[in-house]
Amino acid sequence: MKLYTLGMSPNALRVRAVVYELGLDVEMAEVDFRNPEAKNATLVPLNPNSKVPVLVDGDFVLWESRAINAYLASRKPESGLYPDDAKRRAVIDQWSYWHAIHLGPAMQRVAMERFVKAKFGMGEPDERAIEAGLKESAQFLKVLDDHLAGRDWVADALTIADFNIASTFVFRVPAGMTLEGTPNVAAWIARMESRPSWQKATAPVTAFIG
Repeated sequence: MKLYTLGMSPNALRVRAVVYELGLDVEMAEVDFRNPEAKNATLVPLNPNSKVPVLVDGDFVLWESRAINAYLASRKPESGLYPDDAKRRAVIDQWSYWHAIHLGPAMQRVAMERFVKAKFGMGEPDERAIEAGLKESAQFLKVLDDHLAGRDWVADALTIADFNIASTFVFRVPAGMTLEGTPNVAAWIARMESRPSWQKATAPVTAFIG
């Protein structure tokens, strides 16, 4: 298998982490986004959106990080990351989709304005966008915090839902986002960040943050 990835991308990060957690033999192919022509030549034949991550498994090509994680975890059902039980899968999917629609975009908006823009010289931060992102982040972090009360993991045991959600948190420190009001979330992300698979997957992000 081959994974087209980008070190700083939270979307690619969540897949790398699942690959390492499962111990799969996957070639990591870093895509050069600094060269749009080369990037498109590589990605468009695989993903019409020209985005990472993209997984190639023989003649099977799959894009969208959460779909890739479900596929990878299904190859090793004994891991429990995406169990066969329909109800447990539904809970995992519920939180993964919730993150994709609600918490993820809110936190990413703040990270973009406060950190990524400055890193790439993309102009001044939009304070209105930051204010909106912080408000939405606080709302949805409270939802996650309430759910994690008495739980170590989002779906009770470690699953791809944890990897899918945790990827958004990698820029929280340089973006000045605090988890002081959500202690259950803070404890959960600390557990994630202590995992060797997560540490290996986030090494390129840590280097990018500097």
